[in-house]
Amino acid sequence: MRGYFGIGVEGVSKARNMGALMRTAHAFGASFTFSINAHPRVRDVYSADTSKAFENVPYYGWRKLDDMALPRGCQLVGIELTDDAIELPSFRHPKAAAYVLGRERGDLSEAMLERCSHVVKIPTQFCLNVSLAGALVMYDRLTVMGGFPTRPIMPGGPAPQPKVPVKHGPVRMRRPVEDEG
Repeated sequence: MRGYFGIGVEGVSKARNMGALMRTAHAFGASFTFSINAHPRVRDVYSADTSKAFENVPYYGWRKLDDMALPRGCQLVGIELTDDAIELPSFRHPKAAAYVLGRERGDLSEAMLERCSHVVKIPTQFCLNVSLAGALVMYDRLTVMGGFPTRPIMPGGPAPQPKVPVKHGPVRMRRPVEDEG
């Protein structure tokens, strides 16, 4: 898969949610994880991170939105259940993206929404757990950008492709060499 992505949460207050998101980000190949204005107890995130993502994926803990510094060309994508957000199945993921989710029992701040290049929603009837929502976004990115074949029309896996005959060109017969002796 070309490109890179990072994922994080604004105002996260539960260490286990952040730890689960970091572990999932590690599993999906995230380049970095982050938080903005996280509650101090989120520092206990190590207890929920069984994959040791901190040792394998950079983590940025920005105290406020103005401190957030993304790589040049990286588009910030807000994940928020709003009326005007793009539904995830219709969204084309940027090659370089940082996905940001809202805190538990809350939304992304207005300042964060203004900073986002895109706002995407998971088409559900109500909000999901922050780490589960992050997992769905990363899974969607993988299925769309991971180089997988298109889904078949019929139920089941992809249909086996017929073998294409290999053409070798004309066959030339050699005349046997006669022994002169």
